Amino acid sequence: MRVLNHYLLLLSLLILNSCASKEEVSLKNTYKDDFYIGAALSASQIEEKEVKTDSLITKEFNSITAENIMKSMYIHPSKDKYDFTLSDKFVAYGEKNKMFIHGHTLIWHSQLAPWMEQIKDSTEMKAFMKDHISTIVSKYKGRINSWDVVNEALNEDGTLRKSIFLNVLGENYLADAFKLAEKADPQVQLYYNDYNIEEPAKREGAITLIKKIKAAGAKVNGVGIQAHWKLDRPSLEVIEESILAYSALGLKVAFTELDITVLPNPWDLRGADVNQNFEGNAKMNPYAEKIPDSIQTKLADRYASIFKLFLKHKDKISRVTFWGVDDKQSWLNDWPIKGRTNYPLLFDAKMQPKKAYFSVVNLKQTKQ
Repeated sequence: MRVLNHYLLLLSLLILNSCASKEEVSLKNTYKDDFYIGAALSASQIEEKEVKTDSLITKEFNSITAENIMKSMYIHPSKDKYDFTLSDKFVAYGEKNKMFIHGHTLIWHSQLAPWMEQIKDSTEMKAFMKDHISTIVSKYKGRINSWDVVNEALNEDGTLRKSIFLNVLGENYLADAFKLAEKADPQVQLYYNDYNIEEPAKREGAITLIKKIKAAGAKVNGVGIQAHWKLDRPSLEVIEESILAYSALGLKVAFTELDITVLPNPWDLRGADVNQNFEGNAKMNPYAEKIPDSIQTKLADRYASIFKLFLKHKDKISRVTFWGVDDKQSWLNDWPIKGRTNYPLLFDAKMQPKKAYFSVVNLKQTKQ
């Protein structure tokens, strides 16, 4: 009996040691040798207001993006005033948790402070861009790892969006923005970020845009494909073609705002223009109380197929970032129709992992 007890004790110790040596199962640990796994953080998450949420973020993710607080209207509310209160906390949060920190975004036509929208003179606009980009990028020099320098500069057909920047400065504003960012921090990685740039027409527009920026002597390290996708679109073939096309330009590809809507959209809406809104009805909010198991399965299968493709091209992909941590946080609950209940992420509204989470984690576990 004594020998048996000794044997059982040794066996238990071996099992404990084996378990202890294995890393905790999480998204970041599962894909640590492939690409960064990130999440967009809200202001309350940056301020660490909820212990449960904070524990989930630090367990699952090794990269962070600020969902809103670094956009122009928040970080530069008046001409002579910057507000770095939350962006300082954001950067400190990433540093404390040894995360890859991504800055979003320097030049974007939307969510501008009202005073910026009044700029009509080219000299004044150039001065604004120089001050805005140089001040923000230099402040976080060596601390922020990459920036979305220009965000959403294209129309769906690949032509340049008639933004305030294009209207006042012409297309040279694009290269100028990248040059200013590089001058402020020569080591930081610089990205062009947009939605639907996996689609052929807009993709060609993005390729043309990036080639022109580089031809003008500016540095572009990568392209951010926002990846606000559906259960059935875009096709895996279109996504793969885009990874290959951008990589052929010598760019790293990041999927920067990944989420998958499970709800119908009006007029077969495509894209992510935040200025669009439509009136809703019951047909547009079919899962107000709960997502059906059949849709959970479709979502899980969709995520699995997407991540399988990402793994195939992991040498070309720098980062995969979800646009939010859990379903409750998702902007898709209010866009393009207010008050809907959507289920686009890997964690539900109670921060519990969904079937989609396990499909993404198990995909890699079964490969090992």
